[in-house]
Amino acid sequence: MFTRMDQGTREDWLYIRGETLKTQEDAPGRVLPMLAALSAFSDGFAVDQLEHSLQTAAHAEAAGADDEMVVAALCHDMGKVISTANHAAVAAEILRPYVCEDVYRIIHAHQTFEAAHYGHHFGWDPAEREAFKDEPWYADALRFADEWDQVAFDPGFDTPPLEHFAPRVRRVFGGVRTITK
Repeated sequence: MFTRMDQGTREDWLYIRGETLKTQEDAPGRVLPMLAALSAFSDGFAVDQLEHSLQTAAHAEAAGADDEMVVAALCHDMGKVISTANHAAVAAEILRPYVCEDVYRIIHAHQTFEAAHYGHHFGWDPAEREAFKDEPWYADALRFADEWDQVAFDPGFDTPPLEHFAPRVRRVFGGVRTITK
């Protein structure tokens, strides 16, 4: 084994690629515990962030959303495990290799869309999301924010457990992904 990348042989790099692909195949096995870690954060809401994520995904599922959108709804706040302030961007980047561009954009912008429901309390422009009105994913982002995400803080909601969504997480995050530039 080398100690500098520029010293690696073709054999070294082929071995590393194989090991990397094995690691990639276990992505769902790392995503589920990351989601479970959201249970440690309530951030002052009536439910913890895992419960909120599960409720958001349940609303998406009940509305007939496809696997990518349901998993994105489940994962939309998982960036809070790393950074609350940047959680939307973190979650979107984690999802990006696994979902279509529209779903990625919705998750990346979800905080802006959510602000229509509470931003006025902080002096924010509740119409800021209108800047995206010409985007092809705008209507879906409205649905995500208004019908699934902002209503998902109900301690009385019959919330399915994380295991309910595990097969979808495995489908979306499963398989070998090619690493590109």
